[in-house]
Amino acid sequence: MAYEAASGRYQDMQYRRSGRSGLKLPAISLGLWHNFGHARPYETQQAIVRRAFDLGVTHFDLANNYGPPPGSAETNFGRILAEDLRPYRDELIISTKAGYDMWDGPYGEWGSRKYLTASLDQSLRRMGLEYVDIFYSHRPDPDTPLEETMGALDRAVRAGKALYVGISNYTPEQTAEAASILRSLGTPLLIHQPRYSMFDRWIEESLLDVLAAEGAGCIPFSPLAQGLLTDRYLSGIPADSRVRTSRFLNESDLSDGRLSVIRALDEVARGRGQSLAQLALAWALRDPRVTSLIIGASSVAQLEQNLGALSAPALSSDELARIDAVLAAV
Repeated sequence: MAYEAASGRYQDMQYRRSGRSGLKLPAISLGLWHNFGHARPYETQQAIVRRAFDLGVTHFDLANNYGPPPGSAETNFGRILAEDLRPYRDELIISTKAGYDMWDGPYGEWGSRKYLTASLDQSLRRMGLEYVDIFYSHRPDPDTPLEETMGALDRAVRAGKALYVGISNYTPEQTAEAASILRSLGTPLLIHQPRYSMFDRWIEESLLDVLAAEGAGCIPFSPLAQGLLTDRYLSGIPADSRVRTSRFLNESDLSDGRLSVIRALDEVARGRGQSLAQLALAWALRDPRVTSLIIGASSVAQLEQNLGALSAPALSSDELARIDAVLAAV
């Protein structure tokens, strides 16, 4: 049966403007990092994307190396686009990135014009698109002049292969310099994608101030700290959890002190009638300079639960103070 998007898909989602641009993004966006490679059933991926769009999630975030294997998330998303979402292309924000290792030889990673241009062309072919809405430099290149990397982003826009450009994993100083270069080229920096969560608050020191001054948005990834800020570990470490199976977490991330903090935060969440994940997402959205949050989802149920973070009342000053007191023990 052909997919038809829900008629009320824009009723409940919140949309936030990205900096001083004309673009609004959903408060929660769907990232296709872990769960959209060839190792996962296509039907599950399709169901998640369909449900996300039905609930007002218009932004789907990818990168050239998402999978596994690298490139497979874009391939699978391209199939979903072709089968389900092609009639709604003008309602979608599709982003991709380039910066990490993708192919052999000296031109398969980092930030040269050669690599970024070739990677974007490959991404467009995998997804069956003429353009992406946002193209990111996924990480700064220590050996390539920033003018070259930003020039490649500007070139992608002028070639009609991207509408906006962004950066990810850049320091505040690198961000300010990148924004200045892009402004001089006539292609403003739209957005920055940093890591951010209750357990990793580095962007609060100065990056958010830099982005506000530059008129750029902020769209953090890992707002649930790779699953630590969920109910996954409240009763121990499951054998199939990321702490056991992923290189991005290990048992040192779950010390007795950290577990005590997670349980204390869960008490705050339950006091609000929320799950811990919903509390963590609401907390990360408390600052209006945060445009959107990128979440992953391994099932429709998980997606729906996390989007429920948007339906609760805003955190009160007392609740924020209590959270800060809990986090001070980390």
